Amino acid sequence: MERNFASQGSSFLKMAGVSSCMKYSMFVFNFLFWVCGSVILGVSIWIRVSKDAQEELGIDNSLFAGVDLLIAVGSIIMVLGFLGCCGAIKESRCMLLLFFIGLLLILILQVTGGILGAVYRSQIETSLNTTLMDSVNLLQSNTEKAKQFQDTFQKFQTENKCCGLVNGLADWGSNVGTAISSCQCEPKDEEANLCIRSNNRYIYKMVCKEAIIKYLQDHMLIIMGIAFGLAVIEILGLGFSMSLYCQIQRK
Repeated sequence: MERNFASQGSSFLKMAGVSSCMKYSMFVFNFLFWVCGSVILGVSIWIRVSKDAQEELGIDNSLFAGVDLLIAVGSIIMVLGFLGCCGAIKESRCMLLLFFIGLLLILILQVTGGILGAVYRSQIETSLNTTLMDSVNLLQSNTEKAKQFQDTFQKFQTENKCCGLVNGLADWGSNVGTAISSCQCEPKDEEANLCIRSNNRYIYKMVCKEAIIKYLQDHMLIIMGIAFGLAVIEILGLGFSMSLYCQIQRK
């Protein structure tokens, strides 16, 4: 009898210790989650409202949609981190369940986005070509918005040693004089194979569409690695929250 009672007491203490460990692990995990969300939200808002930050980072009106998306992502991460922290410390099944559902929805959206991206790859490429053609129209226009885009694009041409978007220097149309300085190439040493002769001057023979595609391909592995890392973190969060939820329920 005494031996059974001691065995049951030992099992109870062991279970309580596991519950405590799980609770504080969940708290630390979600606190870091909340901090990351706070950083993303704070930096995104700073970029969105600060003219100096926009000029320093080279962000114009066309990139505001991406900044707004980061604000939304940071807000969601902060809310989930708060639910996870409070749910763990207060042992609130309701908060833990909301955290689990929110994290599960995000994971489902990530997986769905990856599948749709693979299935509709050709349509994505078509959409990219349409966007590039719209940008070509901006290169040939003389509106204020077009001039801002042209200034940014000239910097891109110089940095990436390319000229035009789709058809080379011809993409600039009547604004070709504006682009000459950023398209001009010096056929010396290792850069000789990057140049082509046009209108009695050397310009970069690679169009910037190729540079953009190469950039996306080079960074695809990084993007996939980040997505995989986020998925692992989310799965760990799901496991922590459901385990703690079940332990609290058993009590």
